Amino acid sequence: MSQSLERQSFSFFRNLRPNKARQFAVIGLGRFGRAVCETLHKAGYEVLGTDINEKRVDDILASGLAAHALVIDSTNPLSLKEAGIFEFDTVIVSIGNYLQESIITTLNLKEAGVTNVIAKASSEVHAKLLQKVGADRVVLPEYEAGCNLAQTLVRPGLLESLDLDPEHSIVEIKVPESFYGKTILELQLRSDYGINVLAIGQSKNFDINPKPDRRLQQNDVLVVIGNKRDLDRLPL
Repeated sequence: MSQSLERQSFSFFRNLRPNKARQFAVIGLGRFGRAVCETLHKAGYEVLGTDINEKRVDDILASGLAAHALVIDSTNPLSLKEAGIFEFDTVIVSIGNYLQESIITTLNLKEAGVTNVIAKASSEVHAKLLQKVGADRVVLPEYEAGCNLAQTLVRPGLLESLDLDPEHSIVEIKVPESFYGKTILELQLRSDYGINVLAIGQSKNFDINPKPDRRLQQNDVLVVIGNKRDLDRLPL
């Protein structure tokens, strides 16, 4: 993805990255799991990839997309324990196309006390079953990708969004043209839009909690928090 301002994303949220000592295990190394491994590994985190398919494990190791990779049957609790997966901070179950294996694996992890289990689902029914067995977060990649694409088409100024709850979000946006040269005070964002400014900046350099007299420039990125209905009223 281009890092130009036109599609500059995650620049503020990347700077909030947690401690790199955090470890991740990814179970299932298909396209989704492989992408998760690659992204986390390149970001500097320690990643263990596992799959029941030996070829997929070999490919991950040969490509250098994970620090470690093992062939295991994740439906077997003993295999998970011997691989040390129960000791990881976060485990991503990315075997979404195999419903039974996905559910059993998720159940094994939660029963063993894994704090944060993120599971990929292939359908809404699958997602509900994963939630029933304790998954802390369920993702539907195709659905989420479709929603994100639609957002970029209808709101090209929206760079990134972080949902805090069903009603509130933190969003990173390109400063609208109508805001150029104006200060935060002049724009009256809190009174007119019901939102609060968290940061203003460019690329990785952000001014946190900026002063009211901070004047917005053409290439600035604005990070704001508020109710989703209010955020939708911004002229993006």
